[in-house]
Amino acid sequence: MGLTSRPIPRYRKSVNAGKKPVEWFRANFISSSAEIIAATKVSVRLHADLAWFFYCRRGLGQGEHGELHQTCVRKGKIQMKSNLKILVFASVVLMALAATANAHFGTIVPSDDIITQQDSKTLNIEVKFIHPMERHYMEMAKPKQFGVLVKGQPVNLLDALKPMKGKAPDQDKEFTFWTAQYQIKRPGDYTFFVEPVPYWEPAEDIFIVHYTKVCVNALGLEEGWDQPVGLETEIVPLTRPYGLWAGNIFTGQVLIKGQPVPNAEVEIEYLNEKTPKNVTPIKAPADPFVTQVVKADGNGVFSYAMPKAGWWGFAALSEADWKLDHEGAKKGVEIGAVYWVRTHELR
Repeated sequence: MGLTSRPIPRYRKSVNAGKKPVEWFRANFISSSAEIIAATKVSVRLHADLAWFFYCRRGLGQGEHGELHQTCVRKGKIQMKSNLKILVFASVVLMALAATANAHFGTIVPSDDIITQQDSKTLNIEVKFIHPMERHYMEMAKPKQFGVLVKGQPVNLLDALKPMKGKAPDQDKEFTFWTAQYQIKRPGDYTFFVEPVPYWEPAEDIFIVHYTKVCVNALGLEEGWDQPVGLETEIVPLTRPYGLWAGNIFTGQVLIKGQPVPNAEVEIEYLNEKTPKNVTPIKAPADPFVTQVVKADGNGVFSYAMPKAGWWGFAALSEADWKLDHEGAKKGVEIGAVYWVRTHELR
């Protein structure tokens, strides 16, 4: 089973609203530290038990000390088995903690971002919940809504979704994602959007809902790419979100209920999939390279220059003003405004 280590959790005001940094630190680190200390103590005890066990075998095995020898060895075996079980359990817990992954992103990835007269007019669309840079899948239930905004009018496409299975090379099981086909019939901009059902994330003790969008231009008419869909939270592009070269700057505005979000924190990740143009997926040299972070200004406007050709995801995370029930307790909800754009190599 492939495991990836989780970077040190980063305190985010948007997601941890109402929690002081000290409280957040205790929640994220104290239990793990205690487990590490406990496991270390057990490991030390186990080594001491092994030393005592072999001392008994070597020094008390003959003559008048034979009975003492048998008692010593028997007790040593019992104690070692007990401590070994504790150590194995602690190791499993620590491995599970280490396996917790990085930033979550809702994704909508179409087979192309620009449809010309010569192209097929059938789009293949994949809807996933993943860690883009690490390529790790998460289980995704059928979305609450899936549609496309065309000429200012939303069209319901939920019934077009079909379940599929997929996984990263180092994941040991497959996870559900969704696909759909859509037929382009007229020129213009097509903004596809998805609202998933809430995803419970026990590692953060919150629900996650990522409202995700992507825009496809068809047949040369550049009209509608900057229109909001009207989701709970969304990123409205201020840069035309197609026809972009690697190195271009993407600028967007973060909205919640149609209003700008001042100083929003936006996470950015590269969709690190293996393709004919990305034969060798990127290996990040350190955790901060996995997820880029920028801050929006007082009007919720942010910018980022995309250094490589491919798909880039932008996720502005906020705390919802509503909660959901989980096992009889009200839990916070992280709402994410996610937008995907594609860049191309300049040749």
